[in-house]
Amino acid sequence: MTESETKTEVSPVEDKPKEETAAAGAETTATANEEPPVKEMRAVVLTGFGGLKSVKIQQKPQPTPAEDEVLIRVRATGLNFPDLMARQGALDNLPKAPFIMGFELAGEVEAVGEKVEGFTVGQRVCALSDMKAWAELTAVPAKHCYPLPDGISYQDAAAVLVNYTVAHSLLFDVANIRKGQTVLILSIGGGVGQALAQLCKTVKDVTVIGIASKAKHEQLNDVCHHLLERESYTVTQVKKVAEHGVDVVLDCSCGEDVSRGYSLLKPMGRYVLYGTSFFVSGETKNLFSFAKSWWQVDRINPIKLYDDNKSISGFNMRHLLFQQGQHAYIAEKVATVFDLFKSSKISPVVDSTWAFEDIAEAMQKMHDRKNVGKLLLDPAKEPKPRPVEPEKPVKVGRKESRKDKRNKEKKESEEKSKKEADEKKAAATDKKSDDAKEANDKDASKEEAKKENGDAEEKEKSKD
Repeated sequence: MTESETKTEVSPVEDKPKEETAAAGAETTATANEEPPVKEMRAVVLTGFGGLKSVKIQQKPQPTPAEDEVLIRVRATGLNFPDLMARQGALDNLPKAPFIMGFELAGEVEAVGEKVEGFTVGQRVCALSDMKAWAELTAVPAKHCYPLPDGISYQDAAAVLVNYTVAHSLLFDVANIRKGQTVLILSIGGGVGQALAQLCKTVKDVTVIGIASKAKHEQLNDVCHHLLERESYTVTQVKKVAEHGVDVVLDCSCGEDVSRGYSLLKPMGRYVLYGTSFFVSGETKNLFSFAKSWWQVDRINPIKLYDDNKSISGFNMRHLLFQQGQHAYIAEKVATVFDLFKSSKISPVVDSTWAFEDIAEAMQKMHDRKNVGKLLLDPAKEPKPRPVEPEKPVKVGRKESRKDKRNKEKKESEEKSKKEADEKKAAATDKKSDDAKEANDKDASKEEAKKENGDAEEKEKSKD
């Protein structure tokens, strides 16, 4: 074998490993360039402003924390009346739908941003978020996160965070409650109402008058000193238990309660508004209803406040924290209410806990004002089993309407016309077939006759 022949035979053997190596390298490069699959999570998403059907459970990409954010694994979150208003589009400065809903949450730290200090992975925390709380994971600015004390559950933390922070600010900073005063709480059955009543007990000799719907009275008998029915309470009824009026009125609804509440104030009394639930009258935002409710609110001249020695003030924690930047104030309040919890001076009242999938039912309960205490959401909770819808019964013996009769007659007429057309077409086809057969028969007869004539002529010729 020559040297050239040897090279010819060896060359393919040497080249094959190079091809395989190149292919393997290309495959490795392609694999390295492929992006890892996006991890997803469950979240409660508002797909558009409106009714309960606009709130959906969807899969969303898991967030990653920015340099100043904390990523939290959500274990419990709260439902508040502003969530209902957000669904309807009745709050200001909302993100464009679709977006993840929710204002408050409690859970543990999953990751921290590069510039975050004071929080570590695995730490138990709670947080306030301008939306994005109703998800399995959420990223929140570190300045809106607060460490949880030992001994408090995630559920209790979610029940305390918004309600008691708002209540403490209302009583001790805005209303400036003091020993021996009388406080009128216009919606004492809700989460904030219950928090207000408990905090009033931390001040000596404070008398609490509560207003709640009659259906809640049995559950609220021990909450306050005097309990009146929302459906029928009057200024006269309040003055039977507080002859000279009240020092503080706490109102979360606005509307027609403003004039009654103001008239009940003593000199130096304080009327504090911390909500506008009165404007939410239906499942969706109704501009006519909103305008009517707005018109019913009395306009009070500042000169009247001066003459009457009374004051009207408001408190909006969402604006205070997210728009006005009072992070240090809120952090101090959160620490204060958790200290009160540790010392057993407050104890959150939880009405019920719901799965994400049951959010519509939870919202409806709050909208109907049927909750006594806080409504919570638990991402890990199993949803309620859905009942199997029975088949719709077939209507028997229903009287035929004129429209049904006309449609029936039209259908019968069309079927009859089609049948006649088909019959005519078939008859025409048969006639054409018969004519063709008859023509063929005539042609055959002529041929036969011609043949017979030819045979006869042949015979005559042969005789000759």
